[in-house]
Amino acid sequence: MEIDVKFFASLRERMGRTSDKVTLDGDVATVSDVWNQLSSEPIPNNILVAVNKEYTDLSQELKSGDEVAFFPPVTGG
Repeated sequence: MEIDVKFFASLRERMGRTSDKVTLDGDVATVSDVWNQLSSEPIPNNILVAVNKEYTDLSQELKSGDEVAFFPPVTGG
């Protein structure tokens, strides 16, 4: 299955790219699987994730053609 991936803000700098495509084997894959395919580092704490522009969690199952977006935690004041 092929997944489109986007990185925003400091994660874009950390990963060294704004987007990527991931090909995952098998019938079932999760958002966590996508991160693990793209990075040898653990998933940052409090990361925000969206699948097809809707916020979700790392256990969200994916299907081919989905778009996964990773956002760093948002703070404000």
